[in-house]
Amino acid sequence: MSFFSHQTLETKLPLLIILMAVVVSIGGLVLNIPIFFQDSTTKPVAGLKPYTALQLEGRDIYIREGCHGCHTQMVRPFRSENERYGHYSVAGEFVYDHPFQWGSRRTGPDLARLGERYSDEWHRVHLRNPRDVVPDSNMPNYLWLATTPADAGTIVKRMGALKILGIPYTDAEINAAPTELEGKTEEDALVAYMQYLGMTLKRTIR
Repeated sequence: MSFFSHQTLETKLPLLIILMAVVVSIGGLVLNIPIFFQDSTTKPVAGLKPYTALQLEGRDIYIREGCHGCHTQMVRPFRSENERYGHYSVAGEFVYDHPFQWGSRRTGPDLARLGERYSDEWHRVHLRNPRDVVPDSNMPNYLWLATTPADAGTIVKRMGALKILGIPYTDAEINAAPTELEGKTEEDALVAYMQYLGMTLKRTIR
């Protein structure tokens, strides 16, 4: 009887588990390794710039408050989604995102193309009481963001860590970050982040 016959594999569970792990690993490598060498997934789209200090602070607040739990940031390549949200998302838009905020659940609308769709004042009203602009919204209020100062104390370290990961921040941009956040609130930062979402590709395809 062959050592690798079905009968042998089905009666030797440890061997079956090991061989399954080997097969799955090989399949995973074959599927994923080429992605790291494709320009469409590793090169930023034309005009993409790293987040400013204020936008980066806003992104961190977005993550901290769990916004990604209800809002995706990925327009799928379907006509219904393109008509509602705009151009489908491409990998090159997210090269500077660590981690990306694609998400999978939409309790609220997708935000991938939110940038400049509404005014700053609209966003402020929406954050303080969503029902004032969207009567049927079940989004909670975020009143404290308007009175909480942006965190200028750790922004240099955060941007420095991202630079190590490959984000092309200059030393001048990193050193100037605390000044950019001076006098700003968390609401200012979150609005700045949301106004930037999807704008690079939107400007390119206009």
